[in-house]
Amino acid sequence: MRCKNCKDKFDEKYFLQKYCMKKDECITAFWKSAKKEKLKKQRKALKAKKESLKTITDYLAETQKVFNTFIKLRDKGKPCISCKRTNLKKVNAGHYIARNKSKLLTFNEDNVHLQCEHCNNSLSGNLIEYRKNLIEKIGEKKVEYLEEKRHETKHYTREELNEIKEHYKQKIKEYEND
Repeated sequence: MRCKNCKDKFDEKYFLQKYCMKKDECITAFWKSAKKEKLKKQRKALKAKKESLKTITDYLAETQKVFNTFIKLRDKGKPCISCKRTNLKKVNAGHYIARNKSKLLTFNEDNVHLQCEHCNNSLSGNLIEYRKNLIEKIGEKKVEYLEEKRHETKHYTREELNEIKEHYKQKIKEYEND
């Protein structure tokens, strides 16, 4: 076997020994690699602990962030759904039926479109114009479906939120590659 550090041949004294342990620099390299392995295990354990402490709200926020990024990519270059302005500096993923009104429609692509920050925040969604333009964009039947489902709720599990998040991460990759 050859030393991982100095490349000299040596006989293994221990199972899976990778360093000859004859030169000071080989001993130092061994301890550095052991320290790296220990740090790697600690980071992995810390990451697992953080993951186990996450609440559904944390998962919901992460998933919403990925979903909103997808909506902004999907509608990039299109005008605001409400005011039809273009060349927008700040944009949001604006929900027709607000997230806090219907958890069922939170991740529905027909319910969320590119919206300028002014319409979304200052005008509370500018919903009258949003509805008119949404009918034009997706059709009256789909808008009526959204309005029918506005009071229905959904209780997501961690697994469902992770699936949704991964689904939209994949869609983001596809949009970025086009």
